[in-house]
Amino acid sequence: TPDTSGSSAAAAAVAPSRAPLSASTVAASSASARRVVPRALLAERDLHVHFPAGAVSKDGPSAGVAIVSALVSHVLGQPLRANTAMTGEICLSGAVLPVGGIKEKVLAAHRRGVHRVILPAANRRHVEHDVPRDVRDALQLVYAERIEHVLAAAFDNAALRAAAAASAAAPSPLRSAL
Repeated sequence: TPDTSGSSAAAAAVAPSRAPLSASTVAASSASARRVVPRALLAERDLHVHFPAGAVSKDGPSAGVAIVSALVSHVLGQPLRANTAMTGEICLSGAVLPVGGIKEKVLAAHRRGVHRVILPAANRRHVEHDVPRDVRDALQLVYAERIEHVLAAAFDNAALRAAAAASAAAPSPLRSAL
């Protein structure tokens, strides 16, 4: 029978869970993703991920930088830094766009024991105005203007951080075409 809920099976498979994530859950999910999308396939092709409308309005764009980071992590076979949270919408040119709910997201990360939060640079004023000083002081807040800045902060490997930083400085054919 056709799905009349407005959501796809893929969307149902990645729906957020209210249960806390454990290291084994994340590892199992990562292993599952490696079976579904082989690295060789991603290395040979451009990848465009489209999330069609159908859920709660504006529920999801904030995960853009996290989704790109997870895909890069998978392709490179390198884990992202532990104790790091991130939010931000990403556009096709690689710009990190501001998102809403910054206060709630930063406070939630702090409550969960996260040490580093990667945020859109355009949301800095929201953090400085809305997030209590003691929470800001307890976190390493990284403000990103481009996805390369996110990746440089998201990886623990110094070589990967350097490559991401160099990529941010290099001219991009896509960027110059826009």
